Amino acid sequence: MLLGLFMAAAPFAFAEEQAQISRLPPLPQPLDPILRDMFDRSRAMGGAVINLTLTTGHAPKFARASGVMALTIRFETSTPRRLIELVIFRTAQIVGSDYELNQHTPLMKLCGYSDQQIAEIADWRRSTSFDDKQRAALDYVEQMAHGGNVDDPTFAELSRSFTPQQIVEISYTVGTYYSTGLLTKALKIQRETDGRLTVPGVC
Repeated sequence: MLLGLFMAAAPFAFAEEQAQISRLPPLPQPLDPILRDMFDRSRAMGGAVINLTLTTGHAPKFARASGVMALTIRFETSTPRRLIELVIFRTAQIVGSDYELNQHTPLMKLCGYSDQQIAEIADWRRSTSFDDKQRAALDYVEQMAHGGNVDDPTFAELSRSFTPQQIVEISYTVGTYYSTGLLTKALKIQRETDGRLTVPGVC
């Protein structure tokens, strides 16, 4: 996930695990102090580090800033977390980031979405599985993530369902996860296959 920094897993040997996780080489050793602090905080919260962070860690300050934004989006919005996860998931679908979809499918389930709902997100307009508020958000995501030109009726519907603060939160979520999705594709960051699963927090 853009930036899902925190993963449920035991610590691992960076050089071995990083060997084939992206187009970039393993992180240089010793680790930059910024990364050491990030990784220590992740473990202190009961997690480890995902391939996204092991790749973006080549630019430690960017990785740190990205991680802060990811945690803000997931845990510090006035927009309900359940809605935020739906926005993240649809954005990841549009950009075609298998990495982000792999990270956020468990979070969608944690937030109460059924397998049927998850399967119908890509074709949400024809689905009856989403309420009016979810549909207003999905319509906005659809237009913002396809060029950014959101029409007035779509924005009016969004404004009826969400506060100005929440609209900004949703917009930042789309923009952040769209850019991260592109990054995961360009750098060919591989999905975790070793049991490291995102620490979900509370939904």
